[in-house]
Amino acid sequence: MENNNKGLTPAQIARRKYEEKNREERKQANAQFSTFIPRKIYDDINAFLESNNITKVALIMAGYEALQQQLQKKN
Repeated sequence: MENNNKGLTPAQIARRKYEEKNREERKQANAQFSTFIPRKIYDDINAFLESNNITKVALIMAGYEALQQQLQKKN
C-alpha cells in the first residue's frame, strides 16, 4: 500500500490497510438494499424510526417477518 497522502495519520493508514484486507470477506457476509423511495415517505419513515428509537435493520427484519407470516396464512 502506497502512502501518497502525506497528511495521513497512523490510524488512517491502519484503517485503510484493514479495509483493503477485509473488503471481500465483508462483502460476502453482508448486503444492502440499494433502492429509492419518494423523499416524503423516506422522511416520514426516518422520523418514525427516530421517535421510537428503532433501527432501519429492525424495521426491515420486522417487515420481512410480518410478510412471511401474512403469506403463510394466505397459503
